[in-house]
Amino acid sequence: MAEPVQVPAGAALAERAMAAGEAKARLSSGKAFLLGCVAGVFIGMGGMFMLLVRADSELPFALTQILGGLAFCLGLFLVVTAGAELFTGNNLMVLGALSGRYRFSQLLRNWVIVWLGNLVGSLALVALLALADFGAMGAGAVADAMVAVAAGKVALAPNVVFFRGILCNVLVCLAVWMGFAVGSVADKLAAVLFPICAFVACGFEHCVANMFLLPMGWVAQAQGAGAPDAALIDLGGVVANLGLATLGNLVGGAILVGVVYWFAYGRRA
Repeated sequence: MAEPVQVPAGAALAERAMAAGEAKARLSSGKAFLLGCVAGVFIGMGGMFMLLVRADSELPFALTQILGGLAFCLGLFLVVTAGAELFTGNNLMVLGALSGRYRFSQLLRNWVIVWLGNLVGSLALVALLALADFGAMGAGAVADAMVAVAAGKVALAPNVVFFRGILCNVLVCLAVWMGFAVGSVADKLAAVLFPICAFVACGFEHCVANMFLLPMGWVAQAQGAGAPDAALIDLGGVVANLGLATLGNLVGGAILVGVVYWFAYGRRA
């Protein structure tokens, strides 16, 4: 009979999170940027897989959302197992900075470089998929899904994007936090599956996912895809969404998960 998985206590998880943050803080700018690009591609691949599911308009709404969420799990699963630097997950680095393991300047440097790398990687995947005519799948249904998803995001009110960003990164950082508790590939999949599926199914806003989904929808709309009455996807809407989602993700990940767990387990008397 297989031995049950022993889940570390909260203090041990906090120590693992801070050790991981310390390694991230020591990364050179070039390596952090490169691994940020890799994570942008990985998360975009999750979005690519999700769009394929969303393209099937015959499915009921809830089932489409849940299946799309399951497909999107590919992105974070690749990040936590293959190795990459994801801005939203790196919001947990606040634990190590608060504990004095590295300076806040190192934390901010990592966040900025990794965010930019995530953006470049996401845009690179958009270009590759456009050249591969990915939107033509399903007789153009995938391109229509690209436009529908992106248009729905740019049409959201600013406060809605911000609060959905908070809720999103609470779930993402909890998935990363639980990933510190396990070592095997199968266990890491189990750790990310439900939180990531939940945030996608509930329509929350993830800035790195949107770095892929919004430009992908913009390109598809420019090529004539989407319903005639779809909201216009423009640069202003894309930038506003990414900015507000990033701020919301910071609050949800760094404060509501990182700072809370630091108070609970990371700080010393």
